Amino acid sequence: RATERVVWNHGGATSALRCPEFPRVINILSPASSYPDGVFRAVRSADPGATSVSLLHGSTGFGRDVASGAANIARELGFEVRAVPFEPGSAAQAAATLPAADVLLVVGRFEDEVAAAKALLPGAWRAASFAGAGVEDVLAPVGELREGLLGPAQWTASTAPEPDEGPDAAWFVEKFRRVAGSEPSYPAVQAFAAGVICARCLRDGGTEDEAQLAAARRLECTTLYGSFRLDPETGLQAGHEVLIVQWQDGARRVVWPPERAERSPRYPLLA
Repeated sequence: RATERVVWNHGGATSALRCPEFPRVINILSPASSYPDGVFRAVRSADPGATSVSLLHGSTGFGRDVASGAANIARELGFEVRAVPFEPGSAAQAAATLPAADVLLVVGRFEDEVAAAKALLPGAWRAASFAGAGVEDVLAPVGELREGLLGPAQWTASTAPEPDEGPDAAWFVEKFRRVAGSEPSYPAVQAFAAGVICARCLRDGGTEDEAQLAAARRLECTTLYGSFRLDPETGLQAGHEVLIVQWQDGARRVVWPPERAERSPRYPLLA
């Protein structure tokens, strides 16, 4: 709202930055509302008989965004959803009121997810997903309780696609290690992909803001981060697909979508 210039959004996974209210935002990453999509598709693929979801979500914008997307896709796939919201810092207390279900979905601040995991796991859930399970170290404090958990990941180097725009993941990882001395995180890849897309739009449209917007809106390509395509109605990222990882034998493994999977999902949770 503070500027009339084009804004390249490579770090805010929010569905709020959409048209018509924010028509000058170019969204690189998938919106948070799409995070649970693959979780429910993976569960439904493994278990056509699963019927119920317990959704524990924070009252922040991010928590509500993920919860809204979860409720929509779960109902579309035939699940009954029972949601329990909580204020920051009260996840453990809210968890005590959560009804039993086939599927558990938790989203909130990372410290709240840790508290919820300690209160709810292992439990009798057939599948359990935490937003923080998609990140390497977030749920490390819960130890072995993390095993089997599902979570969303915007990117993993091991399953990065072959790009038709810009360098590939191996090139980026090698250069990043040399400069930073560590493995690249998904926000680093998102930022780099934004630069690749911006350069393409500069070549296609020029330096004026309107020309860059027009070029971005008609562009369809694949970078090391994944596919890029803006939804013509909302302006949200529609090409990039969120990966679903599962903790298997102490490591994150991509299990959904099937064409990008490193391993098959382990289901049910305690099998």
